[in-house]
Amino acid sequence: MAVEDSFNASAPIDFNSIKNLTTAEAKAVDRLILDELSSDVVLINQMGHYIIGSGGKRLRPMLLLLAAKALGETRHDHLVLAAVIEFIHTATLLHDDVVDESDLRRGKDSANAVWGNAASVLVGDYLYSSAFEMMVRTNNMRVMEILSKTTTAIAEGEVLQLLNCNNPETTEQKYLEVIARKTAILFSAATRLAAVLSDADAQTEEALATYGQELGVAFQLIDDALDYKANAEELGKNLGDDLAEGKPTLPLIHAIQHGTPEQAATVTNAIKQGSREAFAEVYEIVKATNAIEYTEKCADDAAQKAIDALACLPDSEYKQALEQLARFSVQRDH
Repeated sequence: MAVEDSFNASAPIDFNSIKNLTTAEAKAVDRLILDELSSDVVLINQMGHYIIGSGGKRLRPMLLLLAAKALGETRHDHLVLAAVIEFIHTATLLHDDVVDESDLRRGKDSANAVWGNAASVLVGDYLYSSAFEMMVRTNNMRVMEILSKTTTAIAEGEVLQLLNCNNPETTEQKYLEVIARKTAILFSAATRLAAVLSDADAQTEEALATYGQELGVAFQLIDDALDYKANAEELGKNLGDDLAEGKPTLPLIHAIQHGTPEQAATVTNAIKQGSREAFAEVYEIVKATNAIEYTEKCADDAAQKAIDALACLPDSEYKQALEQLARFSVQRDH
C-alpha cells in the first residue's frame, strides 16, 4: 500500500484511547517521578514539578509501557525505566530552552523564563543525575549501556544542532543526522529497553528500536512543519521560533533548494540573521516551494517504516496502539 493511501485515508487517531491502555502503569510512573523529585532543596522541587506537570504527552514513557505490554507484561523495572526516560527528556527540555533562549514551553512560560538560565541548567543536571541513579537500581548492565549511549548521542545531537545554527548550507542529510541523535534516539531507547527487560530476542529488540527511531524522526519532522502552519496557541510555542533561532530545519532547506534564486537568498539571509521579522516573507516562500508538503511526506515515510518494523510482534491491542501512535505522529496539529 502506498504511503499516501495508508496515511491520508486513515481515520483521525484518538490519542486518549491509546493513552488509556497504560493508565494504571502511567499512574505508577507518575508516583515514582514525584518520589524522585522529593528533595530538601526547595528550588529542585518547584522547578521539577513545574516542568513535569506542564501538560506534556508523556509519549516516550508511554512507548516503553506499550511495547512492554505488546511483549507480554510490565514489571516494576519497566516502570522505573519509563520514569528514567521522562527524566532524561525533561532534562533535555530544560537545557534546550536555555540554549535556544526560549520563553515558552507547552503554552506556558519556560522554566528559564521563570527562574533564570542558571537554575534551569542546574536542575536539568539534577534530573540527569536522578535518572542515572534510578537506572542503576535495575542492576542491569545492558540497560546502563543503552542509556549511557543514548545520553551521549543526545548531547552530540545538541552540539551538531548548535554548529548548524545560522548555517544555510546545512544539507538535508546533516539535518536528519541531528534529529536522529537529538530526538529520535530517546524514542528508540524507550522501545529497545522494553524489549531488553522483557527478554525479547535480538531480532525483536532491533525491530522495536527501529520502530522508536523512525517514530522519533516522524515526530520531529512534523514539529518542523508545524512551525510554519500551526496555530501558536495550540502549538504551545511561538510560531517562527526555529527561524528566529537560526535553525535550518527541513522546510527551510527544501525552500532554499527548490526556490528561485531570489527566494533562496531571502531564506538564506533569514537563517544567517536568525530573524523573526522575516517570518512572514519566509513563510510565503515555504508555501510556494511546497516545503511543508515535502516535510510531511518525509514524516509519512518514516512513520510507515515504524509501522513496518512492528511486523515481528504478535497481534494485540498494544501492537495496534503502537501502529496508531505512528499515524498520530503525522496527523497531529500540535
